[in-house]
Amino acid sequence: MTVSLEQMRRCHFAVDLGAARTRVYVKGAGLVVDQPSVAAVNTKTGALIAVGEFAEKMTGRTPHYIRVVRPVSGGTVVDIEMAQRMLRHLIGDKVRRTLRRKPFLRAAACTPHDADPLAQRATIETLVGLGARRVELVDTLVAAAVGCGLPVERPEATMVMVCGAAATQLAVLSLGSIVTAQRIPVGGEAVDHAIVQHLRHQHELMLPSQSVRPLQLALSGNGLTAHGPESTEIHGRDVATGLARSVQVDTAAVRDAIQTPLTAVLDGIGKVLRDCPPDLVADLADRGIMMVGGSALLPGFDQMLRRATGMPVHIAERPDVCAVQGLGYMLEGKIEPMVLDPLAT
Repeated sequence: MTVSLEQMRRCHFAVDLGAARTRVYVKGAGLVVDQPSVAAVNTKTGALIAVGEFAEKMTGRTPHYIRVVRPVSGGTVVDIEMAQRMLRHLIGDKVRRTLRRKPFLRAAACTPHDADPLAQRATIETLVGLGARRVELVDTLVAAAVGCGLPVERPEATMVMVCGAAATQLAVLSLGSIVTAQRIPVGGEAVDHAIVQHLRHQHELMLPSQSVRPLQLALSGNGLTAHGPESTEIHGRDVATGLARSVQVDTAAVRDAIQTPLTAVLDGIGKVLRDCPPDLVADLADRGIMMVGGSALLPGFDQMLRRATGMPVHIAERPDVCAVQGLGYMLEGKIEPMVLDPLAT
């Protein structure tokens, strides 16, 4: 772990700044914020118009002087000032007043496994701007593993896969630390892009940005599997004329379009297992892979991994909040530190 459990217990709140959603956990209060990482700004005055779900609904529907921005990209803060303004509005005045009463406010945050010092510094500066006097950073893979109940402190292998919007992170953990890990730049956004490009090239249809994710669930009852309706009706805008148009889309072709970017995830799993000690790989043959993150809910994704790897694949009970839940467990002291007893002489 990046930080000790004793340091985490001293923290008062934790933040999971994701490319898709921002989540805030307050010690003693639980999860208080779970909103999209989106803000809408008036470019003429610089005023913040909306944040979270309301700002996300404004995407593609605003006049020229209103800009919808995402201050977080791939788990990294790319606009510190906007991220601070977004967090202030999401947390709310009541919770902020409660936190400001702390004599030495401490915060914790998730960072991607391969985050460079500059990205880590951006996360720290964002929380310092909210009044934090000290910020502890925890690897997202460790936090997610703790949040979904994996026994990461034991001398046994556990494999966790964080399926995010911008990237997929994989790791094998043992004795509370990461043994080997891999980050693949393929996530839910890549799947969305594959669907949009398929409809554009095959049907000359542009799909509204708000309709891509629901389309993944509507294509068939089992997503990436071969079961379900042979075709479905899609509404969008004609590329040539700009007029509204409906087409019948072959679900098998869309399943193939979705599956193409996900093959990179299979390559990443293979690399992680090749770099892992044989004894730990033997543990994983029985225990398998735990999927967390919002994109883990993509229908049929787990079956695809199960067929390709031959290993058990499980989806966490609440995969979208596992990382921030893991931070919350550390804050509340629900995770016992590992103790290695010396041999008696």
